[in-house]
Amino acid sequence: MKKELIQYVEDNFVTIKEFPKFKAGDTVTVSYRIVEGAKERIQQFQGVVLQIAGSGVTQTFTVRKVSGGVGVERIFPFASPLISAITVNKRGVVRRARIFYLRELTGKKARIKEKRN
Repeated sequence: MKKELIQYVEDNFVTIKEFPKFKAGDTVTVSYRIVEGAKERIQQFQGVVLQIAGSGVTQTFTVRKVSGGVGVERIFPFASPLISAITVNKRGVVRRARIFYLRELTGKKARIKEKRN
């Protein structure tokens, strides 16, 4: 009974926008709408996709960037109505679906090769 209710809500009330295809290792810019009281603005978060997790409505992706020498990671749900756009800046060449090893690397070692066409 509970699963049918959850499935009904997901099918009828949650809308997932169409975004470009990307995978772990790609550099993306996520335009995220931030609401502060009555004000509203769009914030750009650019970084490397570490993983894509989940499926369907609960699918999320993790983006990592280094800001002021400190690594910052943010998890975005694909079904979030606050995401206005996702643009793929670079296609990366990695051999894994989850590239958590990037957290320990710094400097030139943390670079990801760019995919050629």
